[in-house]
Amino acid sequence: MEKILEVNDLKTYFYTEKGVLPAVDGLSFHLKEGEVLAIVGESGCGKSVSSMSLINMVPYPGKIAGGEILYKGEDIVKKTPAQMQKIRGSQISIIFQDPISSLNPVFKIGRQLNETLMQHRGLSKSEANEQAVLSLASVGIPDPISFLHKYPHELSGGMCQRVMIAIALCCGPKILIADEPTTALDVTIQAQILRLLKSLKDERDTSIILITHDMGVVAQMADRVLVMYAGQAVEEASVYEIFENPKHPYTIGLLNSIPKPGNDKTLYNIKGTVPGLGEYPSGCRFAPRCDMHSENCDNNPPQLYEVAENRYVRCNKFRRENL
Repeated sequence: MEKILEVNDLKTYFYTEKGVLPAVDGLSFHLKEGEVLAIVGESGCGKSVSSMSLINMVPYPGKIAGGEILYKGEDIVKKTPAQMQKIRGSQISIIFQDPISSLNPVFKIGRQLNETLMQHRGLSKSEANEQAVLSLASVGIPDPISFLHKYPHELSGGMCQRVMIAIALCCGPKILIADEPTTALDVTIQAQILRLLKSLKDERDTSIILITHDMGVVAQMADRVLVMYAGQAVEEASVYEIFENPKHPYTIGLLNSIPKPGNDKTLYNIKGTVPGLGEYPSGCRFAPRCDMHSENCDNNPPQLYEVAENRYVRCNKFRRENL
């Protein structure tokens, strides 16, 4: 499969009165056509800021400070606002965490779909209306014609999420970024949304970046996994390798925290919390929470080492193996 997206040494900083705060600090990865890449980690690791960087919509006072984001070989970072407006929605779409607040509460669903279709595909109002019905039907919404006339507050969380997916996919984007798409939903609706995303990916060959902290969702959906911690990638591998043979202590901790059937022992808990922006340790950023850290970790920031083909780990345990 060809690479459709390449991110090289991405740096997204927030410029505040307290100084420059690195939310994403030297992130590199790629996405292949028709692939599902899961980006995982606790809240505060930089996952959502990374997703906003990919569509060049970092909220103020954030800014992409360095690196490149190559979509089909062209650097998104260098695009003008007008050029990015044409890419967002038509080429790269995003589904946000909270579907209800992501929809405009004062406009009917039909208008919100129609505006996207008219702007990106140049359809007339009647053509957009017809396509809107087809888009809603494609995500499993019953009686889609009646849904065109509803406001977001009249819908359940699951239906709002389906509408968000319909809006994101109505222009046939090549990449879909799903930022915690099931967080606000109950377990039954979560399963429905994940099945929907998987079927849409298979039918349309859409590449998906799935941002989540739920390792169960990762196991169900992903082809490859990128584990983030404190603004950096700490491990990258296939989903099979991540679950069968995790190498970074943080990845091991995340997997050990998953409840297992028949296990009546106390759940494993990674000690401490993710450091705040601008509070990163001088050495390994995970060292204060790591059960395996040594004095070497406190003083030497590890690089992202390639420990096998397409397998990367940011840990000083692998430094000697790569010298």
